[in-house]
Amino acid sequence: MKNMNLKKITVHDVAKQAGVSTATVSRVINDNDAVSPELKAHVREVINELGYRPNKAAHHLRSGKVKRVGVLFADIRNPFFTSVLAGIENYLHEAGYALILGNSNEDAKIESMQLQAFLDEGVAGIILSSVTNSGAQYQQVLDAGIPILAIDRIPRNLKVDSISIDNVRAAKQAALHLINLGHEKIAFIGGPEHISTAYLRKKGYLEALEEHPDIKPVIELGDFRQSGGYQATRNILAAHNDISAFLVANNLMTLGALQAFNEKRILIPEQIALVGFDDMPWATSLQPPLTVVAQPTYDMGKIAARLLLDRIKNPDSPIQQVTLETELIIRESCGGLRSA
Repeated sequence: MKNMNLKKITVHDVAKQAGVSTATVSRVINDNDAVSPELKAHVREVINELGYRPNKAAHHLRSGKVKRVGVLFADIRNPFFTSVLAGIENYLHEAGYALILGNSNEDAKIESMQLQAFLDEGVAGIILSSVTNSGAQYQQVLDAGIPILAIDRIPRNLKVDSISIDNVRAAKQAALHLINLGHEKIAFIGGPEHISTAYLRKKGYLEALEEHPDIKPVIELGDFRQSGGYQATRNILAAHNDISAFLVANNLMTLGALQAFNEKRILIPEQIALVGFDDMPWATSLQPPLTVVAQPTYDMGKIAARLLLDRIKNPDSPIQQVTLETELIIRESCGGLRSA
């Protein structure tokens, strides 16, 4: 985020100099009657003294003149994000807001450019699925007066509203299901560990195995894309000839695993059991149908949009961190329907 050309003077600087909270500065900027005339005059004097230029887009959105929200996803080609986007878009549309969509393509530099573009467009809030795990990377956006809603991926030390699933519980439940079916060699294909969802799903897998010390972890990390899942699966199959089950941490890498199995003519579930993340439309069209950890993607998008609009209207309200439950949908790819 260092290459973002944002104002040096922030709302936090004004608040510190004036001896008030950032919420009070926001109220003064928006001429809120909850602030006394004397305090308004004091804060405005500090604003002029420091040369701070408030973000007009946020003010206009609150006043009903402009209604634009930025949505920045890590990989818009991933069907997971497409489904989340549907929930966001429908909620914003019903509320009379426009959506500006960006795709960081899992690249921090592109993400930085997209965030700057959002600021240039005058968005009053951003829904972000991050490509880094450091909240400090996004602080400059918040300092510019733009609220962020973190969705799916939650960077550490980022004190903003967020919505995600219980990734540890979801992965642990899937791994335990395979263990309960009798599998003793279970491979896990995860994502880049600097991403919160990848780290937490790996943690869930390991927690399941900790309850069964005789089962040793077999882990290969991919990139949350089909090519990464394909290569990770090939690596595991080359190094281990006794693997009987795979747990794959996202939908695109699951497709990559299936590609590798097909090349090796490995039968599912007779030779390899498979559980993936995300219940995609094609999951039931596969032969056999795919066992998955289903995420409430559409609801996740709707709730994210609601939380962000609430934050824009009430900037000083308490931070909300929403965690949604997942569902393990058991189909034939893990042998569950025939042996459970």
